[in-house]
Amino acid sequence: MTVPQIEIVHRDGMAVPSVAGRAVAEVVHACHDKMIDDGLAALAIPGLTRDTLEPVLAYCAELACEADDATCPGCKRRGEAQGLLTLDDFIRAHKEIVIGDGAVRLVGLGTETIVAPALGALEKTWSGENYWFWARRVMRKLRHGIRRAHIRGEAMAGQGESPAVILMEPQLPDNIGMVARACANFGLDSLRLVAPRDGWPNEKARIAASGANYIIDDAVAHPTLDEATADLTYVVATTARQRDLRKPVLTPEQVAVEMRVRIARGERCGILFGRERNGLETSEVVMADAIVMIPVNSRFASLNLAQSVLILGYEWMRSHRGASLGRVTTYEKPLAGGLYLNDDQPATREAMAGLFAHLESELDRLGFFNPAEKRPTIVDNLRTCCCAWAPPIRKSEHFVAL
Repeated sequence: MTVPQIEIVHRDGMAVPSVAGRAVAEVVHACHDKMIDDGLAALAIPGLTRDTLEPVLAYCAELACEADDATCPGCKRRGEAQGLLTLDDFIRAHKEIVIGDGAVRLVGLGTETIVAPALGALEKTWSGENYWFWARRVMRKLRHGIRRAHIRGEAMAGQGESPAVILMEPQLPDNIGMVARACANFGLDSLRLVAPRDGWPNEKARIAASGANYIIDDAVAHPTLDEATADLTYVVATTARQRDLRKPVLTPEQVAVEMRVRIARGERCGILFGRERNGLETSEVVMADAIVMIPVNSRFASLNLAQSVLILGYEWMRSHRGASLGRVTTYEKPLAGGLYLNDDQPATREAMAGLFAHLESELDRLGFFNPAEKRPTIVDNLRTCCCAWAPPIRKSEHFVAL
């Protein structure tokens, strides 16, 4: 089979680096957006396999296109080469940019008309993608595999013993991965996805999970919310907006306690989270048994999806009777709040008196108490501060005043 070569072709008056008629950026995008094998399968370029992919990636990653004076459509370098350094330049270079349904139109001096879904989206994407950066990431995965892919991890509890986290139509696989990491942090062992936009499974989600692989591996995608919640008996919906619905409104702490009780008597529970773009629709909240809300800044109430899961996960873990602060390992015991003494014990009054006597004698010797008439006040303040936090001493030690 012939190994595909990079060729320079001309499209619309621009030189484009291509592989079998497909722009190099298209190859990079396909392998970055999906698992590498899935991306190659979607491209279906004869001869382009894992074994022959690296030279294509290296061409982009090393910016070899600069020497060929060629750029790919959608690449940030193309805009730079055309002198489009600002959004104003970009608008001016087009005949018209239609925003959304066409109610807003931006008129320029060029000959091409394009469509953007929203003004905010145009502002973020007009300059193009850093495909060379994407190529470097794909090369790293190609050579070394996914970071922390060897980590498996394991669930804290049995099936159904923790509430399922349900994501309604998640848009970004990166967010799914970060949600999986938050789930693993706080013992939420079941992740369900309702119609994820970019399909499932997704390699980008695994990368963002940063080692929470057992959550990713066990996550299940469902086509509808009804199917995702079919086996659950109690579901709460997260929202920042007040709804005119006759449903219980609970705090995360109350939700955690309620679910502990229900799971203990054999019920299965779930927490429903909305889309990154606009949260949950009222018709979806209606399907829940209760609503969970947190106090937020009313002028900026939108949370990142993983942050929302983290808050609920924290309360779920905190409601566990055996919860420890920090991790517990072979060398680290469960820890509760307060002064951590380990093998130490609080100092006795006798030991404290010896400490003060020694400290005050040294301060006298160094001439610290000046003027002398202030000495009683300074000593009182010194003892007050020290007694507010009595230093611990080892059980095997005894303080002796010098």
